[in-house]
Amino acid sequence: MVDLTRCQGYGQCVFAAPEVFRMRGDEALLYDPNPSDERREKVLRAAAACPTQAILLDHRPDEAAAAVQQQATKPAGDVERITIVGASLAGLRAAHALRREGFRGALTVIGDEPYEPYDRIPLSKQVLIGMVPATHTVLPRADGLDVDWRLGQAAVGLDRRGRRVVLAGGDEVDFDRLLIATGVRARPWPNHDEAALTGVYTVRNRDDSAGLRQRLAAEPAHVLVIGAGFIGSEVASDCRDLGLPVTVVDHGPAPLAGALGGAVGRVAAQMQRQAGVDLRCSTSVTALEGDREGRLRRARLSDGTTLDVDVAVVALGAQRNVEWLHGAGLAAGPWGVASDAGCRAFDVNGVVTDDIFVAGDVARFPHPAYDYQFMALEHWRNAFDQAEIAAHNMIGNGSDRWAHLALPVFWSSQFGTEIKSIGVPTFADEVVVAQGSTAERRFVAVYGRRGRITAAVTFDQGMWLEHYGQLIAQAAPFPPQARTVDQPPSRQPVPAEIHEASPFQATVVLTGHQPSERTAVLVA
Repeated sequence: MVDLTRCQGYGQCVFAAPEVFRMRGDEALLYDPNPSDERREKVLRAAAACPTQAILLDHRPDEAAAAVQQQATKPAGDVERITIVGASLAGLRAAHALRREGFRGALTVIGDEPYEPYDRIPLSKQVLIGMVPATHTVLPRADGLDVDWRLGQAAVGLDRRGRRVVLAGGDEVDFDRLLIATGVRARPWPNHDEAALTGVYTVRNRDDSAGLRQRLAAEPAHVLVIGAGFIGSEVASDCRDLGLPVTVVDHGPAPLAGALGGAVGRVAAQMQRQAGVDLRCSTSVTALEGDREGRLRRARLSDGTTLDVDVAVVALGAQRNVEWLHGAGLAAGPWGVASDAGCRAFDVNGVVTDDIFVAGDVARFPHPAYDYQFMALEHWRNAFDQAEIAAHNMIGNGSDRWAHLALPVFWSSQFGTEIKSIGVPTFADEVVVAQGSTAERRFVAVYGRRGRITAAVTFDQGMWLEHYGQLIAQAAPFPPQARTVDQPPSRQPVPAEIHEASPFQATVVLTGHQPSERTAVLVA
């Protein structure tokens, strides 16, 4: 895997292993997540050459088993059985961390899909353009973990009193500690009959991406993307890379406005139009229509126009997978399962539990940098880090608990540009271009609220992300005072235009101060 939040686009890996790594534009890196063993030595050289050490390596099964055996020394008290619901990045990362920290008891991982845990990031990038097949997205999984894998078996209920998870087939799995890492799923097209038309897709899981890739490879006449958030914009970028005509329709004022605000969103709009995207903002799709065989043929828009299309990609955001927790008495709702900063779940009365933990996209947790509001994230790095903290706290004692305090970090590769974000851009009222030029689409935008920096977004300037992260953590004044490299002639803040945000296309949501709150109040 490559931690693209750390990658700064130096491209040394491309020189070392060009069959595995590829650059698009100045900083956007694509790679094969599961290269063949014949390329192992080249990948090792690439990892050694990476200046930021962003390439995360798997180990051979014998090496992993030896490492687990060597480090399995930490006692786990009365914890003998740990169950993880969610065979995801967070679930697998937690399993690795538990064994690494010395847990030697029974470890069960439950997943509703039949596949081994896989990385979802390439599904809207490398897979759709045909760089790698969907089967190449499998995450590093060391055989020495000694895990009871329950794949293709969805969890349908939780008995908190009896400490057991109920599976769809009727089986029950007992636990002393439970980690909820069930993530999110794609928000479907609201009309069920229209969603069932041949040619209507979402992009969230491996089957989604494989099916859409097959359709795009057949060179459809016209692709419609419904929603201009990050997923929708990446799919549109893929279509243009493949030479396919594509129309993007979004009810907001600009692409990515729900994540970055209208001011920066207009830069994204210009980027899409220059790439040949037919972009329709402040517009919505009112109906999808098919022929007698049930194949998609056209879309009707709110402005009265009709588009002839044979593929539609629904990119309307995500839904948290919490339905299986109904009646379990946990503080679970549309924005996920509430937890404290140590990943312990809250019950419906706001009392923290000591045996149930939450990690990844399904978690809501308070963050001190944002007035201790509960935050819900759909970020790769958050799932990666939070799972390790949850694992540590599951088998540790109270005096040794860790807190999850990392700032949200996100990236997106589209139209040959690498967009990165740190902090919560829409916890802001103003934004200023602190470095570079929006006309050249190579800049740093810094966001502020009430005189302090709350976030930064970079377009092909990822090397500055860590610097601005430090300023956010220090509650540094906004606009930034220090002189910087490539500083524009004027650094006059402008309104960030956050009020146009769309919560369901957000990747980070602030959801109030109480575990039981159901309404998102600020969105990024």
